Amino acid sequence: MNAPTPLQLVLITGMSGSGKSVALHALEDAGFYCVDNLPPELLEAFVAVEQRHGAQRVALAIDVRSAGSLPQLPQRLRALRAQGLTLTVLFLDASDDVLVRRFSETRRLHPLSVRGSHDQRRALLEALRLERELLAELREGALVLDTSHLRAAQLRTEVKALLAPAPATLTLVFESFAFKRGVPVDADFVFDARMLPNPHYEPELRPLTGRDAPVAAYLDAEPQVAQLLDDITGLLRRWLPALQRDHRSYVTVAVGCTGGQHRSVYLVERLAARFADGWPVLRRHRELDAGAGG
Repeated sequence: MNAPTPLQLVLITGMSGSGKSVALHALEDAGFYCVDNLPPELLEAFVAVEQRHGAQRVALAIDVRSAGSLPQLPQRLRALRAQGLTLTVLFLDASDDVLVRRFSETRRLHPLSVRGSHDQRRALLEALRLERELLAELREGALVLDTSHLRAAQLRTEVKALLAPAPATLTLVFESFAFKRGVPVDADFVFDARMLPNPHYEPELRPLTGRDAPVAAYLDAEPQVAQLLDDITGLLRRWLPALQRDHRSYVTVAVGCTGGQHRSVYLVERLAARFADGWPVLRRHRELDAGAGG
């Protein structure tokens, strides 16, 4: 008789306005049983009930709405992991400017906001600062996803790609980005490709991307590009086993250039190809996926 499949538990947390509801709905679409705003005090009892019922995939959202009992949550998560539970914590984050804009557009009140404040922006920024303090311990060791530049449909796709399959080993996420739009807040490693020759200044290459063969041929011919690619590869190959021993499920490697269209995209594609034979690999092109180009 086959042993029952162990419960896969995903905890979604993070900043208010970062897209937690969208992420939870994405996992519901992927077959997870989902519960929003579960009080931390009920976590162990809820998990025990779901295990008795033979549940296989459960996703919970717990955040600053449970501010009073939130400090207990990291200890409760450690206790569940000690029982051998497959547990992933997904922390959604975004820049303060983006969060302020989202709250302004929806006219929602932040859970920690003080009602009746005359300076709404200042009150919201103060609430975000306090929220970051309350969530700091949860963020450590979590899988962090920066939603600053993601539309709802893109966020759903990212969440399903990251969490729909149960992680069996460390997964590498290679992400290209434009420095002019900020460094991704979820990056574990950040590499700068702006010192490399830029295809943007070649008229026939300017409208293309790093995924196109003419751009790849241009960069393949540059010794500096090959050297940077080898240096990044060597660094990652040296340290990834240590990160896996530290029980990391995901490592995000971000490569940036000026516009996020040519050099960083090329390097991400090359790196993903180099590591695909030994690790689960995901590719993410922030500016191309957002249609920003540049």
